[in-house]
Amino acid sequence: MHVNRSTAITLTAMLLAAAPTVAQASPATESGAAPSACRPANHTAKITDAPASAGHHHYRVTLTAPRGYDPCELAGSPTDVRFSDHGSQTRLTVGRYGDQHTAVTFGPGHPVHFDIQVPNDARQVSADETSFTLQAPDGQIPGTSFAEGTLKVATGTLIGPLRQGA
Repeated sequence: MHVNRSTAITLTAMLLAAAPTVAQASPATESGAAPSACRPANHTAKITDAPASAGHHHYRVTLTAPRGYDPCELAGSPTDVRFSDHGSQTRLTVGRYGDQHTAVTFGPGHPVHFDIQVPNDARQVSADETSFTLQAPDGQIPGTSFAEGTLKVATGTLIGPLRQGA
């Protein structure tokens, strides 16, 4: 079958015009409930310096969700934490510390954060991004979340549990 050029251009324009409406997340589903803020595509995360403690440097990873998403429950420390620097992943395995069972509410107007604790006396490597999997009280949240910011990590780095606030 032969399609002439003007038909092909018209068909392509129609498909491109329809694409943005298909790709955009709707603020609410037919049931009236908005998508969960816990899903990685529905929140943002940023790494910042935090106050140091004896023998450790700390970084705070703050998660925020814009309006239009339903709040959700998170618990414990994120898992599958990986660090990278300019796209190159570090070969670092991290541990967890703190209460892994206390639930926190996360959603629009309710930011949460977790701590990255890095020993001062270890050989540190630079990173500019971390990826992680969030935990709900009843298991993992599907997908990988990402946070950007400048930090240094080392062997012995520990990830703290999610807490309320920015």
